[in-house]
Amino acid sequence: MDAVCVFGVTGGIAAAKATLAASMLAGQGLDVHVIMTKSACQFVTPLTFRTLTANPVTVDMFAEPGQWNVKHVSLAQRADVFVIAPATANFLGKTAAGIADDMLTTTVMATRAPVVIAPAMNSFMYDNPIVQRNIASLKALGYMFVGPESGRLACGDTGAGRMASPERIVDFAMHVLHGRGRPSLAGRRVLVNAGPTREPIDPVRHITNRSSGKMGYAIAGAAAARGAQVTLVSGPTNLPVPEGCALTPVETADEMYQACMTAAPDANIIIAAAAVADYRPARYSPGKIKKTADDLHIELVRTRDILAELGQTKGARVIVGFAAETDDLLANAQAKLASKNLDIIVANSVGGGHSPFGSDENTVALLRPGREPEGLPAMSKLALAHEILDRVASIIR
Repeated sequence: MDAVCVFGVTGGIAAAKATLAASMLAGQGLDVHVIMTKSACQFVTPLTFRTLTANPVTVDMFAEPGQWNVKHVSLAQRADVFVIAPATANFLGKTAAGIADDMLTTTVMATRAPVVIAPAMNSFMYDNPIVQRNIASLKALGYMFVGPESGRLACGDTGAGRMASPERIVDFAMHVLHGRGRPSLAGRRVLVNAGPTREPIDPVRHITNRSSGKMGYAIAGAAAARGAQVTLVSGPTNLPVPEGCALTPVETADEMYQACMTAAPDANIIIAAAAVADYRPARYSPGKIKKTADDLHIELVRTRDILAELGQTKGARVIVGFAAETDDLLANAQAKLASKNLDIIVANSVGGGHSPFGSDENTVALLRPGREPEGLPAMSKLALAHEILDRVASIIR
């Protein structure tokens, strides 16, 4: 991706984890330029970041530049996204107060790029009313926050204040970057379901559908990054909860049905990306079914059709469904679009050796009532999430 990320590092032990976040952003194809405070250099050397990003690292605001420009203005103007990780209480206080007395705070003041802040500090510092006031002030000005997380801190205390994982920071920054300049979803309430369901046979066996949950989680994260209030109803996955999303974990199709029906009345937009089991065992065995020499026959019964019921009670909501097909992709997707009363259906082929399951990429066609199918080229699921939301935004305008 041809974009510039300015990456600010302040003085905290979490600067060690920031090296991984900077490296991961560079691995996404971003041109990463690191600005370190002098305190940050006490924890990690500029050489480390220079090696990971293949770019010079800026520390001193008054250092002689390699080429003539006003460096804090130059970096501020070039930035497509600005990430600060870790962000100390000192940095938050100075930025909230409009103090620009070093290279990092000066560049932050000069940028028009979206700014993503990952706080890291002792839990008592984080809970201090002054710090909370500064965070609230920055959020009101449009600065975005990821984390912090709760857990054991470097000082030995346990509580909120641990910097968000590099994966969370990178995921949120990439969503912010992809969403820049695209329609906002601020004020919208979005319900997304994702992942598989598991229908138990006995305490150790279940029936499930193949699904990593990556597509649904990407959509949820993209909607949150674009300002929506997102409820994510998810079957079992190994994925972190996208920043800004409220998770409702479920396991069975019935649990997903109940959770979706509870959340749907408050939603403006519903995106059903989950791979819900169509059938479940008619009877559950409370004890493990022992292996014998005989074949085992399991009677299956239909589960409730969540998407069909949501379509029947759609009202003014925009509803997006998915169709994974091995044959007659467009015909089957078109039939599902009509029968479920959907506004958009995302059709993807899972036959012929092509499988999007567990992949970070997908190739799909988007179908809408009364329109020709729109084939999209292969792209990351993160990029596809924003393409889908662009089509949703065009409907709700």
